[in-house]
Amino acid sequence: MASPEPFWRTKTLGAMTRPEWESLCDGCGRCCLHKLRDAETEELVWTSVACRLLDGQSCQCKDYANRKARVPDCVKLTPAKVGAIDWLPPTCAYRLLAEGRDLPWWHPLVSGDPETVHSAGVSVRGRSVAERDAGALEENAVDWPGRWPASARPIPRRRRA
Repeated sequence: MASPEPFWRTKTLGAMTRPEWESLCDGCGRCCLHKLRDAETEELVWTSVACRLLDGQSCQCKDYANRKARVPDCVKLTPAKVGAIDWLPPTCAYRLLAEGRDLPWWHPLVSGDPETVHSAGVSVRGRSVAERDAGALEENAVDWPGRWPASARPIPRRRRA
């Protein structure tokens, strides 16, 4: 007998339970990197500078429950916001599912191992700079957070049932 399809293949983002929604985060930390936007061109520029609450080793928020109080410009993702946010990394599960794609092999829900996001080269582990050590954001501009790592190939689009 075939095993049932996982929830992310059968539910829309809006139909997911809170625990299902939260489990979509792969723990890469890319969305917690500071970004710059050119005032004239609206071009997005990634930096390697991590939010002060991001643990650079675990790639998890140090105070997730209170993050909005401690970092007022922290964005709480919702199903409605996902489609409107242009700064989610291309590897982000929320973005992938909103675009009709599947989760990649290294996502912890697929692999069963929270370390695969790191071993696949997707996370910010070892590549981020703490805010207190960074200096000017412009000096820390990078492009890798906006790209798929070569070792973590993208998943082709699929149709929802």
